[in-house]
Amino acid sequence: MAERGTISIHAENIMPVIKKWLYSDKDIFVRELISNGADAISKYKRLVAAGEAEKGDDYRIDVVCDEKAGTLTFTDNGIGMTADEVKRYIAQVAFSGAEEFLKKYKPEDGESGIIGHFGLGFYSAFMVSKKVVIDTKSYLEGEEAVRWVSEDGMAYDMEPSDRAARGTSITLHLNDEDREFLSFWTLRQTLEKHCQFMPVPIFASEVKEPKDGEEPKEPEQINDANPLWLKRPSDVAEDEYREFYHKVFHDFEEPLFWIHLNAEYPFNLKGILYFPKLKNEFTASEGTIKLYNNQVFVADNIKEVIPEFLMLLKGAIDCPDLPLNVSRSFLQNDGYVKKMAAYITRKVADRLLTEFNTHREDYQKYWDDIHPFVKYGCIRDDKFYERVKPALIYKTSAGEYVTLEEYKNRAGEGEPTVLYASDEKRQAQMIRLYTDQGKDVVLLETLIDNNFISFLEYAEREQKLKFLRVDAAADALTEGKGAGGDAGKRLTELFRKAVGDEQLEVELKSFKADDLIAMVTVDEQSRRFAEMSRQWGREMSFPEKRTLVLNQKHPVAKWLGSQEGERAERVAAQVFDLAEMARQPLVADRMVEFLRRSNALLSMLIGE
Repeated sequence: MAERGTISIHAENIMPVIKKWLYSDKDIFVRELISNGADAISKYKRLVAAGEAEKGDDYRIDVVCDEKAGTLTFTDNGIGMTADEVKRYIAQVAFSGAEEFLKKYKPEDGESGIIGHFGLGFYSAFMVSKKVVIDTKSYLEGEEAVRWVSEDGMAYDMEPSDRAARGTSITLHLNDEDREFLSFWTLRQTLEKHCQFMPVPIFASEVKEPKDGEEPKEPEQINDANPLWLKRPSDVAEDEYREFYHKVFHDFEEPLFWIHLNAEYPFNLKGILYFPKLKNEFTASEGTIKLYNNQVFVADNIKEVIPEFLMLLKGAIDCPDLPLNVSRSFLQNDGYVKKMAAYITRKVADRLLTEFNTHREDYQKYWDDIHPFVKYGCIRDDKFYERVKPALIYKTSAGEYVTLEEYKNRAGEGEPTVLYASDEKRQAQMIRLYTDQGKDVVLLETLIDNNFISFLEYAEREQKLKFLRVDAAADALTEGKGAGGDAGKRLTELFRKAVGDEQLEVELKSFKADDLIAMVTVDEQSRRFAEMSRQWGREMSFPEKRTLVLNQKHPVAKWLGSQEGERAERVAAQVFDLAEMARQPLVADRMVEFLRRSNALLSMLIGE
């Protein structure tokens, strides 16, 4: 005989919130129902282990979509429930848990701020269903199967069920607006997202009338119940790591290398982190680190658990001990979580050091791919920097890779100054001037390098470390003392007028390279500030401090020292632009003027 009941708690207030609360994350009902099934199987296994129940058949969860009937059914062969247990666990305990969860974590402005959303459990089914039917049979002998039916999650009917096997089936009659989950492709994608590594085999299938001569499809296993991170690193082959990477992250590129995390004390944490090949520095933001709780997917890229700079990596981390029904602010201040993040950071740094010390040749090959991540990590985390510092290398214009210590040893005694170029092609002439003198020039050409060198100078301030771009000074390229006096004043006035810059400094020096007429230097700090301002979209508060250094031995410089008038101004402007072009391209009107002037000077040269 059917029994009708009504949930006594404030269902009329809570159920609408459950149905609409996580609208953008509506697919979590799949994870919740699968998790319940896995829990039921786990309980039955424990009874079998204790000798309190007979060993069952192969344990599994089946998910079947029936587009024609509009139903989605979840079936497990776990412990099952008696009629009393259905009343207690479904009608009372489950709903009470949902009410308590929502009271504590009810979202504001559509944002829950809760990690994982575990807690809604069975009642998450009502987010997508107009009716839910449970058919369940307890493992206990003599207990009849039970059917529980509810259309709104508030009132329900209970009656005997015709289910013959131990376990539970939950059938969802989906709302019209949620029929997308009746698509086998959508169902499969959702199961892979949330349940790809659940510890119980999960099979998906669809009810479909086969065409003539067509064999019905067998249910398809969706998950890997024994993910790679559960194995000991020594038991995993390199090909298995690569296969796992391609399967989980759908990346056709090969990972550069990986880290297998396996900690049991003071916390339980397992996982694999991959260093992906970056196609360019802008793909650095495309990393994905999947967080799991006992093989159940929680979320991607939880920065409260995983240090922010590690988000450039790809990987899976399983934290069974991590509290999930907590706010992000709690995780930010939780000492346990901080220790976990520190452990992950340390393991990454240690792996980089190992790669550098034992496989330096390979390490140098993929340094161009990983250096933005490493540099960002150094800037964000002082402890990471201190640990990984010996493995920081720098590519030179000669194609070599050197550490800071190796660079300084080559340079010899004196203040540790590193010469660098920010654009190898545009600054090729400046680079050659230094390499011809036997000096190494390192290449720092990515967006992060401007911030990174400032960070290094501060971190190594006791060592008086300095970075100078190849156009920052001319001292190393000159010899002897420069001339000044009246000649210097005349040339300063001439060039300021020709260039239209009253702040331009002009110096006369003897260059080691006789064929060089002049070079423009820009004060390192003023240029960095200007670049940083442009990077942040701000107006420069002061211009770059530029100096024109003339080679007093060069015939053109000597000629300009004794000339004046329009012709001298044209030549002076040409000399300045040529010097500028050695460090950066001329743009817009300035390039137009340079070409016009070049044509005019050529005409003058042949007497026209």
